[in-house]
Amino acid sequence: MTTPQAPTPDELTALRQRYHLERERRVRPDGARQYQETEAEFGYYAADPYVRDVPGREPMHDTVDVAVVGGGFGGILAGARMRQQGLERVRIVEKGGDFGGTWYWNRYPGIHCDIESHVYLPMLDETGYVPEWKYAPGEEIRRHAVRVAQKFNLYSDALFSTAVTSLTWDEASNTWIVATDRGDAFRATYVVTATGTLSEPKLPGIPGIEDFKGHTFHTSRWDYAYTGGTPDGGMTGLSQKRVGVVGTGATGIQVIPMLAEDAGHLYVFQRTPSTVDVRANRRTTARDVGADHDGWARERRENYLRIVSGETAEQDLVADQWTTSAGLLEKLLPSFRRQGDRKGFEAAYEAADAAKMNELRARVEQTVTDPGTAEKLKPWYRYACKRPTFSDKYYPAFNRGNVTLVDTADTHGIERITEHGVVVGDTTYELDCLIFATGFSVGTSGVLSGKLPVLGRDGTQLLHAWARQGPRTLHGFTSNGFPNLILMGSLQNASSVNFTHILDEQAVHAAALVAAAEARGALIEPAREAEDDWIATLANDAPDHEWFHAECTPGYYNREGRGRPNGPTAYPHGAFTFHEFLKRWREESMGEILRTRTPAQSS
Repeated sequence: MTTPQAPTPDELTALRQRYHLERERRVRPDGARQYQETEAEFGYYAADPYVRDVPGREPMHDTVDVAVVGGGFGGILAGARMRQQGLERVRIVEKGGDFGGTWYWNRYPGIHCDIESHVYLPMLDETGYVPEWKYAPGEEIRRHAVRVAQKFNLYSDALFSTAVTSLTWDEASNTWIVATDRGDAFRATYVVTATGTLSEPKLPGIPGIEDFKGHTFHTSRWDYAYTGGTPDGGMTGLSQKRVGVVGTGATGIQVIPMLAEDAGHLYVFQRTPSTVDVRANRRTTARDVGADHDGWARERRENYLRIVSGETAEQDLVADQWTTSAGLLEKLLPSFRRQGDRKGFEAAYEAADAAKMNELRARVEQTVTDPGTAEKLKPWYRYACKRPTFSDKYYPAFNRGNVTLVDTADTHGIERITEHGVVVGDTTYELDCLIFATGFSVGTSGVLSGKLPVLGRDGTQLLHAWARQGPRTLHGFTSNGFPNLILMGSLQNASSVNFTHILDEQAVHAAALVAAAEARGALIEPAREAEDDWIATLANDAPDHEWFHAECTPGYYNREGRGRPNGPTAYPHGAFTFHEFLKRWREESMGEILRTRTPAQSS
């Protein structure tokens, strides 16, 4: 495919106008309230389809060294790094039936990771594993999560099919009381919360959703008992069925081609088309990725992080669409690019952005044979407005006679659902099966949503302590008044497109904090002044991206069109620099966060 030339000033003006028009077609007055949680009458959408009968057990009332809330990669890595520091009793509590997190829940047809597997899968050096594909299928990733858990003996104290319901600090014993929905009330010297950013499925709040009499489920709880088949396809149960799928984000892009092959007829309900770039997946060998020496995976993922964070590298080891388009990620991943001539930078950035988006729209035209369908599939917004997706099968699926694209932009989404189908405009699409590929409440963990109450010193609840001035942490991990509590996630630290790398660095940091506290017989707790300094650092250098996201098409990046306010939410100089900073801090200043226990506390 030839890359379109950079747009002229007149063409840029026309693009801005088109982007604004398309945005206005999709903005809804209810914003993020257009979605609802999978609770109460919709709880069955979040039920575990892989554990039909949860094994009974007696409630736990013992004491462990570390309790980790969450058994996805964040929790697994926290447990593994704690083991490396010599901690004996590490208990991971996970509401799913096994380790894996999002890769435990998501097993829909066509599921793959959109980050190269040789940088996405953590602890490859430690486990000696070399992924089989450039972009690993979900089952390979899930098996690797199990592999890491087995290597570090994380099954021995784990509690599965169990949800933590509260964390309460007991001052007298200097332990956390961990309560669960299965009657557990055990104690832990340290607690690490690793509940993830993709853990809470969401549904669109479409009128009548509860009235549909056909079969329905969320992609994160795929019902193979109904569809038949496996993640590789072969869904014979859909061969005579009229199937509707709602959602054309990263999940929809992967599952829609599989449904197109097996459904009697597939209706794709789209509000906003994603950008769909080249995937070019292929099998790989150890030689292909340089897995011939110790530390090869660490070198590869560090190289990848450098490039997508805006740093320079002598060589691009991964060389995929993420790294070649890294410059366009500036509005999502704050970095040094904000320095210098801002006006000149923004002009060059917009031109490069427009050229890339023209290239992606040209790809639609060259692949989809029906001009009307192709026009509806074209993305009209800036590159960083929505998470990029990658597929070589998505656009060809719309050339099949059994696939119908239903664009819902002019009605701001599906209008209502009836007993028998979906209503868009003046048309009712009768369906036998309705599948929601509507994703997760991104960044909403149990701690931050309030579903998991955390009560620290003097019974103060964490969210209440943050209510007046917003979240207060040191480096995003610890908070004054909540001793020995370590938070993992994206709050007030750094992020990147390869989040497992971020989680592993966080796990290393968490384990180092615990090891230092154990060595000194101390508590982990930052001073208020340390929190103030950190928040000031985040606020003073925060990039001005609010205007950009305010102009974006609605999505979870900009709170469904409500904007993405500037503020002290993330480290402003990129993940690579943040990791270097944390390493120096551990070497030079970690003692500042350790509070010596009084004799009474040590008893």
